[in-house]
Amino acid sequence: MELLLIPAIKIAVVLIVMLTVVAYTVLLERKVAAAIQNRIGPNRVGWKGMLQPLADVLKLLTKEDIVPKQANRFIHDLAPMISIAVALTTFAVIPFGDHIVLFGRDIKLQIASVNIGILYILALTSLGVYGVTLSGWSSNSKYSLLGGLRSSAQLISYELSMGISVIGVIMLAGSLQLDKIVEAQAGWRWNIILQPIGFITFVVSAFAETNRLPFDLPEAEPELVGGYHTEYSGLKFGLFFLAEYANMLTGSAIITTLYLGGWQVPFVHDFGLSDFWVAIIQVAGFCSKVVLLILFFIIIRWTLPRFRYDQLMNLGWKWMLPLSILNLLLTGAAILLL
Repeated sequence: MELLLIPAIKIAVVLIVMLTVVAYTVLLERKVAAAIQNRIGPNRVGWKGMLQPLADVLKLLTKEDIVPKQANRFIHDLAPMISIAVALTTFAVIPFGDHIVLFGRDIKLQIASVNIGILYILALTSLGVYGVTLSGWSSNSKYSLLGGLRSSAQLISYELSMGISVIGVIMLAGSLQLDKIVEAQAGWRWNIILQPIGFITFVVSAFAETNRLPFDLPEAEPELVGGYHTEYSGLKFGLFFLAEYANMLTGSAIITTLYLGGWQVPFVHDFGLSDFWVAIIQVAGFCSKVVLLILFFIIIRWTLPRFRYDQLMNLGWKWMLPLSILNLLLTGAAILLL
C-alpha cells in the first residue's frame, strides 16, 4: 500500500502545483506585457488582479463548445487532450530536489527516477506535434490546417537540434538519468558553463517547441486568424492555452535540470544546516531558476518580432543543426583530450 501511496501523493502535489503555476503564469505574462507596453494590466478581479486566472477559467467553462459541421468530431475533441497530456506527463521524470526525510521516511523529490529520463522527455515532446496537427486537420478549416502543417514542420526541424545538443550533456554526465545529470553538476560545474553552445541551441529549440514568439508561426494571427485552434472555443480552447503555458513551465524545468544545475545550490552544505532545510533550499533554488526562465520566455515574447517562415526554417536547418553538431564534436574532442 505504501509503495502506491507515496507516488500518488507526489503526483497529486506536482499536478496541483503545476496547474496553479500555469494559471498564474498567464497572469504574470499579462502583467509583464502591460509593464513593457506602459499599460496597467489586469487589476479588477481580486487584489491587484490576483483572481483573474479564476475568472478566466470560469469564463471558458461557461462558454459554448462550437464544433464545425464538417469537422471530425472525435479527433477534434481528442487533439487538445493530447496536447495537455503531453505537457503534464513530461514533468514526471524531472527531479525538483534530492531527497527529504518526512515522518521517518526518506522520500526522493522526483515522481519517477527512470534510467532513460532524457529519452522519455524527447519521446513525449515529439508526440506533442500530434495534438497540434490533428487539431488543424480535424477542424476542416484552411487556416487551421495551415497552422497544423506549419507546426509539424517547425517541431520536427527543431527537435533534431534539440536532441543533438542534449547528447553533449549526456556525454559529460555519463548517464541518461536526470538526477545523475544534476549530480554531475555539483558545485559550479553547471552545463551552461561547460556547454554554452549546447545551451543556446537547446533554448532556441525550446522556444520553437513551445510555439512562443518569435516562433509562433502555427498561430500567427495576421495570416491564420488563430492557426490550429481557430475552430476551438470554450474548455477545449482553454486546454490548448493551458498546454502552451504548461509546455513553457516544463521547458524551463528541463533547461534548469540539464544546464543550470537543477536543484544544486552551491555551498549550501557549508552552513551546517540539517538535511530537511538543505532539501527545502534545494527545492527553492530549483523553483527560482524555473521562474527566472519563465520570465525570460515572457520578456522575449514582448521584445522580438515574429520571424517569417523562411527565416524560421533557415535558422533551424542552417544554424541550429550545424551548431548542435559542432557542439557534439567539440565535446567529444574535449573529453578525449582532457
